[in-house]
Amino acid sequence: MSKIPVYLMPGLAASTAIFERIALPEDAFEIHLLEWEIPLDKESLADYAKRLTVKIKHANPVLIGVSFGGILVQEMAKYVEARKVIIISSVKSNVEFPRRMKIAKTTKAYKLIPMNLIANIESLAKFSFGEKVNQRLKLYEKFLSVRDIRYLNWAVEQVILWNRTAADEKVIHIHGDMDDVFPIKYIKNCVVVKGGTHIMILNKYKWLNENLPSIILGTEKE
Repeated sequence: MSKIPVYLMPGLAASTAIFERIALPEDAFEIHLLEWEIPLDKESLADYAKRLTVKIKHANPVLIGVSFGGILVQEMAKYVEARKVIIISSVKSNVEFPRRMKIAKTTKAYKLIPMNLIANIESLAKFSFGEKVNQRLKLYEKFLSVRDIRYLNWAVEQVILWNRTAADEKVIHIHGDMDDVFPIKYIKNCVVVKGGTHIMILNKYKWLNENLPSIILGTEKE
């Protein structure tokens, strides 16, 4: 039996190091890590997603994305015949955005975020992972590797302006009930991880390692 290719896309500004504790049975799955690239001038999210699909070397892959990476793999799925699309700590449409993100879109407040400031690790950690990060900054230096200003400006704008208004019913959504970036009260139809925060890819990896195989294979218990 050939192994199922599983491609993992990290969150905004994050490196593939966030997946270092994710382990799937090696007899059945083959993990491939996708990385952020610097966007081209005025590149749309759709064009960026299409460009990144060149990195997918296998037919019928599973695409798993975290946070903004979850938004991206949903866009990539327009250009790749994916076996499954799974998002973690993310959203299926802009309807699931919290109010502050909807307000940021209307007022264009996101344009006022000083990206050269956010490129410093402390601001970037707060922006990408939520407020409760101070005691863990050393840890985040390892996980937040993309500090290019062009990328940060582009990425924040692509999240805020994401124009998907209807969820793709086939997308499998795994979400923590304590996520402070995308609060669960705005999220519909997801697999809830109790105690999971926005960074549960790091600290709920045991749950993910136990449950992802059956979720990918479609054998999970209802």
